[in-house]
Amino acid sequence: MVAELAPGHTISRVIRGGWQLAGDHGAVDRAQAIADMERFVEAGVTTFDCADIYTGVEEMIGDFLADLRPRRPDLADKLVVHTKFVPDLALLPELSARDVEAIIDRSRDRLRVDRLDLVQFYWWDMSLGDPARGLEPLLELREKGKIRNLGVTNWDIEDTRRFTEAGFPLVSAQVQYSVLDRRPENGYAEWCAGQGIQLLCYGTLAGGFLTEKWLGAPDPGFSFENRSLVKYRLIIDEFGPWERFQRLLAALAAVGARHGASLSSVATAWALDRPNVAAAIVGARYARHLPKTLEAMELRLTDADRAEIGAVLAEAEGPNGPVFGLERDRSGRHGRIMKYNLNADPNAGLGG
Repeated sequence: MVAELAPGHTISRVIRGGWQLAGDHGAVDRAQAIADMERFVEAGVTTFDCADIYTGVEEMIGDFLADLRPRRPDLADKLVVHTKFVPDLALLPELSARDVEAIIDRSRDRLRVDRLDLVQFYWWDMSLGDPARGLEPLLELREKGKIRNLGVTNWDIEDTRRFTEAGFPLVSAQVQYSVLDRRPENGYAEWCAGQGIQLLCYGTLAGGFLTEKWLGAPDPGFSFENRSLVKYRLIIDEFGPWERFQRLLAALAAVGARHGASLSSVATAWALDRPNVAAAIVGARYARHLPKTLEAMELRLTDADRAEIGAVLAEAEGPNGPVFGLERDRSGRHGRIMKYNLNADPNAGLGG
């Protein structure tokens, strides 16, 4: 089950996410996580997502590729790696071409590749500096062969339009998009389709909240050490009270029961079913949940399934507004948990 982002740029429709391998998500068995990457590629999950600001994740994928290439070159050739370029908030007013190239080169070195398949870029605050000019070096690096394709992340129409009008050939937009968070449907998904930009959805399982583990569970409040869970628990608050979230989980479970599939597989299939969605990004440290990932890739929702889920969604209070609008407010409760300066030293071995 694949999609084509651009000519010759084919991806699996479920992408293995890397944020869960970074800091703030609990202990990670690095050796086991790297070893399990091979099982994903073998199973057809041939696209991995990471970022320059996900501490240590680009290096992990690079170590995996270095081990895989001599042993199984055909399998290594199937792997497509998407990364991100997220210059620090503090760096934006004075971002130089040299800074941009240093960070891109660092990602290439970490991943042990000559060319980055996809660089998804972001600018924390459009009022700081000149975003289009500041990121122009990415176009030059694409011409030099250091970048294959460009995408954006966490922007809505007006922010993305700055770059399409400036001549950036964007192939994708990575956005938070799930059965729990449908903000891309507030015009952005349709606009991107008109621009030839396909959506890559993260937060598909809301950090694990859209799984059987939480069905019937009491409201945990916000006492989490895992920053991902705090982030998505805030999104549940926007959706409505915990009781409504439980009814959503029950609807997903009922649909899953009809198909002999898990609740989480239904949530992923719902995202893949949306217009202009090329792929869903599912966070995974290890391969133990791989069967459910593969199950989601094959699941096809019926009209009855969509109606049952849609009945709960029709009651949702939110999240409202543009893509990443809540998170962009650095003084708000969504924005306060973000980290804004993880690329402070472009020449450092690790970000963050």
